[in-house]
Amino acid sequence: MKRADDYEVRRQHLKDMTDEELKQRFWELAEKIVEPMLELGYKNTTPSVERSVLLRMGFSSLEVKPIVDGVIKKGLMSKGAGNVVWRLSKKLGISVREAGVGLADGKYWDDVDGLF
Repeated sequence: MKRADDYEVRRQHLKDMTDEELKQRFWELAEKIVEPMLELGYKNTTPSVERSVLLRMGFSSLEVKPIVDGVIKKGLMSKGAGNVVWRLSKKLGISVREAGVGLADGKYWDDVDGLF
């Protein structure tokens, strides 16, 4: 069985390009493909991503869940849970750890309202 190949037809617009032009065309197309994914990453987050950020900031998994839940309730997911904890610590003049543990314990949520 012979495969009906249309390679020669599809490559007509590329056949006269130099290697450098082909390389440039490749990177232009690659950027077009990746751009929407990068935009989504910059503008959107998920509870899972925010929990991961807080875990890397040194909080335990038991502390992380109530912080992320509170950030969601306050409508601040787009700001980032880690950013909320960090800004709160700066506002109150306490450590990031103290701010996060306080939020996990239900404290400081009224102070979060004026952060952004």
